[in-house]
Amino acid sequence: MRLRLEALALFFGGGYRQMSRVTALRLGRGRGERVSIYLDGEFAFSLEAEVVAKEGLKVGQELSQAQIEALASSDNFRRCLAAAVRYLSYRPRSEFELRERLSRRSFDSDSIEAALTRLKEQGLVDDTDFARFWRDNRQSFSPRSRWLTGLELRRKGVAEEVIDQVVGDVSDNDSAYQAALSRAHRLPASDYQSFRHGLAGYLRRRGFGYRVINNTVEQLWQEIRD
Repeated sequence: MRLRLEALALFFGGGYRQMSRVTALRLGRGRGERVSIYLDGEFAFSLEAEVVAKEGLKVGQELSQAQIEALASSDNFRRCLAAAVRYLSYRPRSEFELRERLSRRSFDSDSIEAALTRLKEQGLVDDTDFARFWRDNRQSFSPRSRWLTGLELRRKGVAEEVIDQVVGDVSDNDSAYQAALSRAHRLPASDYQSFRHGLAGYLRRRGFGYRVINNTVEQLWQEIRD
């Protein structure tokens, strides 16, 4: 069960005294090792076991509303950070991607910003490194034009100056040749028009312009014919 500040505010706004006593700490049976916190004999909220241990919570301890809100903030931050690390485990992400993902998970803005700050300090979130990863991945496995690579990065929230820095040295001629090479060998080598039509459309979908497409088609046609 997620800890929510709104629920705590209602809990303390309903006539309860300012200090509440911890009457039970019960470790849940589900995943995540969350501990149910009981105040004055009633379930109040849950926390990660790590937070409970770090804060030294124990039965009989009295907590103020400010202390409970601090516990909530710590718990939310840890869950948000863990969710971000899991998301990063699949592949590098831009800062924008991470922020959007965590927002969809309903984490509060303070926890998201704190988690992003921590990850940037650890070098796990860096838009320049992400842009280089994206460019290199595209160039290796699915070459496309400098323009289209930049567009993809723009959609992932990468700043324009970072995009210019990272994709500025991408050669459209080299990329188009690499993209078209395996495709060209699957097209008819006896019919130039069919060859050109198939290859030009393929390269156009990868963002290449007319001149680059024309040069690439002519080069590969000659190579295949030879």
